[in-house]
Amino acid sequence: MTPMMEQYWEIKNQYKDYIVFYRLGDFYEMFFDDAIIASRELELTLTGRDCGEAERAPMCGVPFHSYEGYVGKLIEKNYKVAICEQVEDPALAKGLVRREVIRMITPGTLLESSLLSEQSNNYLCAICMSEFSYGVCFADASTGEVHATSFSGENADARLRAEIGTYSPREVIVNVARTNMGEVGKFLADRPDLALGDNQYARFEYASARERVMAQFGEQVKDEYLEDRAMTSAVGALLSYIEEAEKGDISYIREWNVYSDGQYMEMDVNTRRNLELTSSMRTKDEKGSLYWVLNKAETAAGKRMLRKWVEKPLLSVAAIERRQSAVEELCNSFMLRAELGEELSHVLDLERLVTRVVYGSANAKDLRAIASTISILPELRSLLENCKSDELTSICGSLDMLGDVYSLISESIVDEPPFLLREGGIIKEGYNSDVDYLRSVMADGKGWIEKVMLEEREKTGIKTLKIGYNKVFGYYIEVTRSLLDQVPDRYIRKQTLANCERYITQELKDMEATILGAEDKVCTLEYELFQKVRAEIADKSDRIRSVAALLSKVDVYLSLATVASRNKYVCPEVDMGSVITVKDGRHPVVEQFVKDTYFVPNDVMLDTDRNRLMLITGPNMAGKSTYMRQVALIVIMAQIGSFVPAEDARIGICDKVFTRVGASDDLASGQSTFMLEMNEVSYILKNATRKSLIIYDEVGRGTSTFDGMSIARAIVEYTNSRKIGAKTLFATHYHELTVMEEEFDGIVNYNIAA
Repeated sequence: MTPMMEQYWEIKNQYKDYIVFYRLGDFYEMFFDDAIIASRELELTLTGRDCGEAERAPMCGVPFHSYEGYVGKLIEKNYKVAICEQVEDPALAKGLVRREVIRMITPGTLLESSLLSEQSNNYLCAICMSEFSYGVCFADASTGEVHATSFSGENADARLRAEIGTYSPREVIVNVARTNMGEVGKFLADRPDLALGDNQYARFEYASARERVMAQFGEQVKDEYLEDRAMTSAVGALLSYIEEAEKGDISYIREWNVYSDGQYMEMDVNTRRNLELTSSMRTKDEKGSLYWVLNKAETAAGKRMLRKWVEKPLLSVAAIERRQSAVEELCNSFMLRAELGEELSHVLDLERLVTRVVYGSANAKDLRAIASTISILPELRSLLENCKSDELTSICGSLDMLGDVYSLISESIVDEPPFLLREGGIIKEGYNSDVDYLRSVMADGKGWIEKVMLEEREKTGIKTLKIGYNKVFGYYIEVTRSLLDQVPDRYIRKQTLANCERYITQELKDMEATILGAEDKVCTLEYELFQKVRAEIADKSDRIRSVAALLSKVDVYLSLATVASRNKYVCPEVDMGSVITVKDGRHPVVEQFVKDTYFVPNDVMLDTDRNRLMLITGPNMAGKSTYMRQVALIVIMAQIGSFVPAEDARIGICDKVFTRVGASDDLASGQSTFMLEMNEVSYILKNATRKSLIIYDEVGRGTSTFDGMSIARAIVEYTNSRKIGAKTLFATHYHELTVMEEEFDGIVNYNIAA
């Protein structure tokens, strides 16, 4: 093989699972199988290249300056890409230019804003399966956040699946082969949007993972965290994977959020899908979901935070009431909402910008974007200074103005910097005297050339003599053929053209060296200065991140307040009791689609005593499903801290919400409608507690009439009994079940009239 192909294979053999983008001049080229895959997936022309063997190597390529779009398409299809760059100047290289992989891009390690959704986080997940438990960790490399927990006991599988449904990671790494993970492995394999890596065993070794965690988080790490071996192994493996992929500094990952049972409401994947919390079941789009209704956020980070709140409702009454107080204050002040909204509309994505700064991929435009957002902070703080709620007062008091960061950027970086970093034009005039001097040399160079041209015309008497420039010869003197007899001996012939001759002189070459040397020097110096500025900002990244989090909170409160005001929501009373009462409740999503008609509101009365189970009957299309989902959504909204669509509401905290709604065959996995239905019901009966909320919609319809009725009755009896005793809504077409109201305490009949 040719030396270049030998170099390629040496690199490719280290990254067998990746499509290698191999830098050749102005292109990233792919060869052999990588080229065949890329040409198919990216619709590129497949060509060939001599490689020293009998057959030409299949080859295709993309321009290096626009590679991100092509990488994005491959990542969407769950491929992984290794960027192999020239790591020495081709002009200075002796022999073959040295190349190295400088970045491994996978679905879970994206940093490029052009490849990320601003509305949602891009999570990477690590799962450590041990004999007794699961340790699980989720991280967003683009924002630096890390969340970790562990599960044990007989329901660990189900809880892990629910957690994966909550975070919806794009990539998962595990410590055992997927085929050895039982139901969890099958669940992971059935998600087409998930890239699964099950050959990462060495990363999960406890001793090295523990050491990695300690090095990353230092004093933050509590002893009880490290005692959870499965969780520590998952966190360490995930950090190792990100560091290897990014091949750079990941010190921007500084916080490890460990959460446990009792912090957030539990909902399984089916419940999230049935209630359409963040996407519509029909279109899979955001429109038609609860998040779509509540999302009036102005900033990208605010949208992501709101999505997290929707996916993880709180169980703490104090935390919920603290959120409610902020929403209420903003809801009651139209002018404050309008002014805050105007300021927040100019806030850029600080979370992801500061990650790129620390990682070292931020350009000058990114720094100006940070400065632009910082410039808004004084006005934002002045708007919050008169707020009375504890939450908004606390945010105002904690808001760092970042004046030193703003001054550094505004003094050093020009207002409209170029995209490229190595071609100059970045550093502001007056920031560095050496840059200013070199620029003056470059500017004066034009004047010097003009002056030399006039002097040469005077000395030689050639009035049409010109001085020009090209990249091959540099500066030259041009004389037409008719005047060649006037050319002095000191001129050195450089090029002969059809109508003229071109010459150089020693004076012109000296001047060229000064001018062009200044241009090269100023570009190099500006890049060095920019790197120092970027490094100085990276040292202040913790402060910038704190400000980003506070701005996101303000944005979420503003969004919830705006929605509450526009849609006439009320602040629910939330407590640790067992009662849910709602007067004139409405479905928050459906009412957005029927604004031209009247949405019929309904009351709710549920508790764990005389009104435990609502047995709901009524004709098809009367609204049974809408009513039941509306109850669940009102509870979830209340525990987010949002106001709710009702005239009045009192919500006793629910620890879990379950739904069993409709089903279709899953023939690919060999499960009928009835089998799916029974699996879901089984899960509910095993996991529900007295503080849960359960929705059953037409249970028992997947089999014969009498079998179905028997199953439905048994489920009603068991759910209503003291074994569970949860607040339940049960819709059915089996009118025979209505006699149960007379036979069992806690069951109450309701009928929907259309």
